[in-house]
Amino acid sequence: MRVAVCGTVGSGKSSLLSCILGEVPKLSGEVKTCGTMAYVSQTAWIQSGKIQDNILFGKEMDSEKYDRVLEWCSLKKDLEILPFGDKTFIGERGINLSGGQKQRIQIARALYQDADIYVFDDPFSAVDAHTGSHLFKVMKDGRIAQAGRYNEILGSGEELMELVGAHQHALTALDVIDVANGGSEKLSSSLSRSLSSAEEKDKQNGKEDGDKVQSGQLVQEEEREKGRVGFWVYWKYLTLAYGGALVPFVLIAQLLFQVLQIASNYWMAWASPVSEDAEPPVSMSTLIYVFVALAVASSLCILVRALLVVTAAYKTATLLFNKMHMAIFRAPMSFFDSTPSGRILNRVAWQVFVVFVPVIIIFLCYQRYYIETARELQRLVGVCKAPIIQHFAESISGSTTIRSFGKENQFVLTNSHLIDADSRPKFYNAAAMEWLCFRLDTLSSFTFAFALIFLISLPTGIIDPGIAGLAVTYGLNLNTLQAWVVRSMCNLENKIVSVERILQYISIPEEPPLSTSGDKLPHNWPSEGEIRLRNLHVRYAPQLPFVLKGLSVTFPGGMKTGIVGRTGSGKSTLIQALFRIVEPTVGQILVDGVDICTIGLHDLRSRLSIIPQDPTMFEGTVRSNLDPLNEYNDDQIWESLDNCQLGDEVRRKELKLDSPVIENGENWSVGQLQLVCLGRVILKQTKILVLDEATASVDTATDNMIQRTLRENFSEATVITIAHRITSVLDSDMVLLLDDGVAVERDSPANLLENKSSLFSKLVAEYTMRATHS
Repeated sequence: MRVAVCGTVGSGKSSLLSCILGEVPKLSGEVKTCGTMAYVSQTAWIQSGKIQDNILFGKEMDSEKYDRVLEWCSLKKDLEILPFGDKTFIGERGINLSGGQKQRIQIARALYQDADIYVFDDPFSAVDAHTGSHLFKVMKDGRIAQAGRYNEILGSGEELMELVGAHQHALTALDVIDVANGGSEKLSSSLSRSLSSAEEKDKQNGKEDGDKVQSGQLVQEEEREKGRVGFWVYWKYLTLAYGGALVPFVLIAQLLFQVLQIASNYWMAWASPVSEDAEPPVSMSTLIYVFVALAVASSLCILVRALLVVTAAYKTATLLFNKMHMAIFRAPMSFFDSTPSGRILNRVAWQVFVVFVPVIIIFLCYQRYYIETARELQRLVGVCKAPIIQHFAESISGSTTIRSFGKENQFVLTNSHLIDADSRPKFYNAAAMEWLCFRLDTLSSFTFAFALIFLISLPTGIIDPGIAGLAVTYGLNLNTLQAWVVRSMCNLENKIVSVERILQYISIPEEPPLSTSGDKLPHNWPSEGEIRLRNLHVRYAPQLPFVLKGLSVTFPGGMKTGIVGRTGSGKSTLIQALFRIVEPTVGQILVDGVDICTIGLHDLRSRLSIIPQDPTMFEGTVRSNLDPLNEYNDDQIWESLDNCQLGDEVRRKELKLDSPVIENGENWSVGQLQLVCLGRVILKQTKILVLDEATASVDTATDNMIQRTLRENFSEATVITIAHRITSVLDSDMVLLLDDGVAVERDSPANLLENKSSLFSKLVAEYTMRATHS
């Protein structure tokens, strides 16, 4: 039996499913489940790895069933356009897939498991819910308000009637309900397939178009140098702090220390009497005074050397740390698309810890045989830790899915394999060091033995007894000293790899500057909100084809424009070009006559607003999430909350605006997160607003409310809407239909709908037919 759970945003739908899965502790009552379970979360959870591995999820490959699942989830078309099909490597959080593709992979993973119970949490968030379920449950304020068959509830209560009424109201917009003969059957198969499953949610950070033709995977293996560490790394490290001015003083202090140490030992050997009967060359007081003076001088030299080394090392480590962080923060979005967070965290964490390298010492031959292996092993140690961090982070974020599928042991085993892979080069590194130490000990023992035999075999009087004793003393320390020198030299070359890896990140290409030194923009720019595209060509890399191909469109100021099109048509790429996340290759984007490529990123992005497809809240409070820069007073914040229908929800909390928000806003529902994003843009009140699938995770009634709020608060602003729900763009002043990076249709919705042969008219017809027949 199929059971549907309905309700408005925040009514407790996801909490109910979490309770069934055992993720939410129950205060009373009981939950019983019989059989295996499969879970599809509202926010898609995708592992880094191949698409095939995500679908199989630890199960054996059954080709026949696998093909059926791909067909059921409309994934075959998507796999055809991906460079490696189902062997395509998915980046972290599925970054190189559209939102619809991620959702369908989730569903395919659940279907392949052949579970007894399937739990779906709004898997078709961008598609209206199918109302042909056998049983509906309507929820309100965390309680089951109505239960029964769909027709019975529809005729007996108001809760479901309100939701259905809002849905029907959306469908009747612009009188497009009658589509029985609307020509939807003639719709091309590609459009039909993309619309029927989840269409595109364009959450690829612009990579969905370019990745289709990439000859390689988006996420590559971590970059690792080979061979000797380049001299430039040593030079960069030595000269980073104070331009290397302290290095000569360190060397002079070290040289003086060694000279004074040898001088004090030689003084004691020369000035001390050989026997009680022998006459000392100097008086006892002179011997002591000179020795103390040499000892104090050598101590001062070693103190100065230590202070200089610590000062230089601290300054160098701080500069490397700050430069690396600044480089990461200023890196373009393409860097984060192709670099897993575990890899970044690994390089930021331990590399800085070991950046205080030992003093550079010139030494001998055994080091050559050892260091070639040890250096590569040290690099492997750095590379092998990143997958552990990444796998751990993925396991935490997808813990609900993992537990619902009963795959805990599989993930524990994978984690053990990763830890083994990380421990292996460490073990070999330690073994290589023991190999070296054994040979050094043997060498030094033979050398000391030969020196003793040589001294004993010399005739009496050839060498002064004091000097001979000094030589024996040095020989006794030879074993320890030689091992220390070699280890220091090898440790230097091993640990300088950390500097090498940090410098790789410091050289990451940066985004354009945040501000420019040219003419400052007017305070009220943009005052009109007109956006003009002139022959816009955009691609993500020089070797990739263009995603936007000569786009020339004008978005009039103060008008609402909806952008529609199939997966890969370039909608999100256009938005990213507007925010300069990706730079135009050819052409211009003019905002009120100003070329956005001639102004700083901060000047541009601070004058625009966006409600993203995946809403974000940061750890802190409600106030800090709505007004992170403390620019607005409480009255303005409460007004924005009331406008986005969250005022009552926040007032019910004990701390009101200071109510805590945990990491990623996990104590808020996805629909509420989108309403918070709406509150942010209402506070900001910019002249240009972009909606990127902004209502994908809310019900139709809330969607209508958001559209009404936007009309009231942004009536004079330029609003650009990328929408999956066709009804979200029906009240737009203008509709732009993109196909393969080209503007195919552009007109008012009414004019496009009157033309039954237009692609937009067919899209609306297909959408309405599915909604009315569901």
